[in-house]
Amino acid sequence: MLRIGSVSAVLLLGCLACRLVISTDSTRDAQPTATQPRLECTDCSERIPNELESPEKSLSSGSVSRIFDFSPIDGLVRNAIERRQIPGCVIAIGRHNRVLFTRAYGDRARLPQATPMSVETIFDLASLTKPIATATSIMLLVEKGLVDLDRPVAEYLPQFAAGGKTKVTVRQIMIHSAGLPKVNPLRDYEQGGERALARLLETRPIYTAGAKYLYSDIGYLILGELVRRVSGLSLEVFAERNIFSKLGMEETFFRLPEKLKPRAAPTEQRNDQWIVGEVHDPRAFRLGGVAGNAGLFSTAGDLSRYTRMMLNEGSLDGSRILSRRAVQEMTEPHFIENTVRGLGWDIRSDYSVNRGGLLSARAFGHGGYTGTAIWIDPGLDLFVVFLSNRVHPDGHGDANRLAGAVANVAVRALSAYELSSHSAEPRVKTGIDVLQEQRFETLRGKRVGLITNATGRNSAGISTIDLLRRAAGVNLVAVFAPEHGLKIDREGAFEHEKQPQSETPIYSLFGKYRKPTSAMLEGIDILVFDIQDVGTRFFTYMSTLHQVLLAAAEHGQNVVVLDRPNPINGEKVEGPLPDAGVTTFVNYFPLPIRHGMTVGELARLINSQRAIHAKLEIVKLQGWNRAHYYDQTGLAWVNPSPNIRSPMQALLYPAIGLLESTNLSVGRGTDSPFEVFGAPWLNANKLVYKLHNAGLPGVTFTPITFTPRSDKYKDQLCRGVRVAVIDRFSFLPVRTAFQIAHCLLSLHKGKWTVTDFVKLVVNQRVMKALIGGFSPSQIERIWEADLHRFYKRRAGFLLYPGYPE
Repeated sequence: MLRIGSVSAVLLLGCLACRLVISTDSTRDAQPTATQPRLECTDCSERIPNELESPEKSLSSGSVSRIFDFSPIDGLVRNAIERRQIPGCVIAIGRHNRVLFTRAYGDRARLPQATPMSVETIFDLASLTKPIATATSIMLLVEKGLVDLDRPVAEYLPQFAAGGKTKVTVRQIMIHSAGLPKVNPLRDYEQGGERALARLLETRPIYTAGAKYLYSDIGYLILGELVRRVSGLSLEVFAERNIFSKLGMEETFFRLPEKLKPRAAPTEQRNDQWIVGEVHDPRAFRLGGVAGNAGLFSTAGDLSRYTRMMLNEGSLDGSRILSRRAVQEMTEPHFIENTVRGLGWDIRSDYSVNRGGLLSARAFGHGGYTGTAIWIDPGLDLFVVFLSNRVHPDGHGDANRLAGAVANVAVRALSAYELSSHSAEPRVKTGIDVLQEQRFETLRGKRVGLITNATGRNSAGISTIDLLRRAAGVNLVAVFAPEHGLKIDREGAFEHEKQPQSETPIYSLFGKYRKPTSAMLEGIDILVFDIQDVGTRFFTYMSTLHQVLLAAAEHGQNVVVLDRPNPINGEKVEGPLPDAGVTTFVNYFPLPIRHGMTVGELARLINSQRAIHAKLEIVKLQGWNRAHYYDQTGLAWVNPSPNIRSPMQALLYPAIGLLESTNLSVGRGTDSPFEVFGAPWLNANKLVYKLHNAGLPGVTFTPITFTPRSDKYKDQLCRGVRVAVIDRFSFLPVRTAFQIAHCLLSLHKGKWTVTDFVKLVVNQRVMKALIGGFSPSQIERIWEADLHRFYKRRAGFLLYPGYPE
């Protein structure tokens, strides 16, 4: 890489021919010059526009649109440094196959003299030692068959049985549910390591194992000793041989070599001397610098290799550290009260302020007392490494919120990159487009029943009905229409009908019958489903699909689903699952409110999980991935409902739609359905004030008045709120809905019919918590376990990738 100056920043330059992303070092303050070096792609020898060149040379190439925009990080860090929350930091961001961004900010040291930070700075990782060294070493011993996570620790460390700990398991220590205190007195370490270890093993629990979550350094000190006893090697040697050396982490040590100490970030003073290259944690220090709870030193570059290994399910550059199964088990969520932990990892706890609010539910990470944090998100294929020495020089400082904000920027940058990578031409082909390209081969010689509405059309705007009528060898004998009718212009139930100039019957599946009957299916060989969904559980088109699958299975007919995109993207999943056994036409399957699946994926899930076993074929989308919102597909929008008239209203539907079962208008009968809500009795100004103070991401609120022309509060003046999404990548509609509900309860208890909210939430535990005054974040923790189980369940039915390589 090219070095210009002393402080480096990675810029990403895109090859126009092969789109290889290349990192080049530069100073963060470097200015474009006429003498910047020529860059060529090593893969194809094509000229690479240099972002350090003049704008007219680089911007015209279009390659800059391929660069991830992490620039908001600069302002966040600058503000933290100016407020003396940190002296400086190093940040690395990347994906499983590459580092996208590395930058150093501020100073490594303020005292005794100012020293600038560099990306090569070595940091005291503090509690990052727990997952990276200790927990990973334990998992390696598990894989070797030397440790069983669910066996008592006392089987490996007999002295541990003292104090009533005979049944405490390895797993319970790893997830901090062993009931052990956080720390023990420093005086326990005054007589040397052996005596300190004996005192640790004798520690009495303060809770029954498994009953509560209590973060414990003692537990990880004991795990460090377990590694030594079982392997015959100290944690230091075991981790070096089995993790760090294999990953090429050449600057990761427990006891930093003297030659590397000048590059170490200082922390505080100990005995009137600055702590530089020695562990800050007082217990690890008294144990000689090697301990299961703290003591590890590393760089952003080395940690990037570890995080990429985890994203690659245990391997990196041909070297396998952990098996895929071990990585899965290590990151599997364990729910203890309102806390979610992995084996060594934080997932959601009081410590996860450094997580940010935009990572997916699959993210796991950890923080360190000295000001360090890493978060790894397989759901987004993203890692964030944040390293600071926030305790320098006076033991104060605060890095956690900054680290979380950096993670949020990283998620937004990936989302914006995906948005900017699209051409103006349609790039997604729907199932009907693909079927047409295949010359309707699947349907040739068949009598077809088509379940569709006005959303069923190809990318040229020709309806699926007309395409099947014209297709050679295809006999369209019946059409079935879901709620809102064939033209999506009806409200409520409707009867069967016929199209003008056509003998083809149009059967209503939202009237007397919700499932095709034997009479309707007579003379049909195959059923084709082509309807656009909106990505929210309480929308009836997928209920219709469910009924079609049931009818097809009963009558021995095949079903072909022509897939369509999830308009609010296929990655984000939110909200509670319904209570078991509660099934209605708007609650057809146990899904979270925002399910993140396409029509075809849902068909596969329902057909399998309901044991319907219909003969099912999905004609897959082409060119779509899970990160896409509808406007990124290049496809024309067709209103899937009379009151969902834009992709933005579809995104707001799981938020504002949840309120519709109560005595609030959600804008039906106005020009802005699902963008506003209100009632004649609502105090809009106070509600907006509360909502703004809640700090919801990606959304703003404005007090308004409106008068519905139809539906609830027809011709009555309503005082209400306009909801505007300003950043859809950070906007969380279900969280927004529950924050609105929480605020409504505090302002209008007795007027707002909160008990009707259950009709679409369909979860009594969640409702009890809401009515009981729980905060939205507390309520979210209630459904997190179900949500993780859903993630696992849906994984086998997904058809499309996430972010592109």
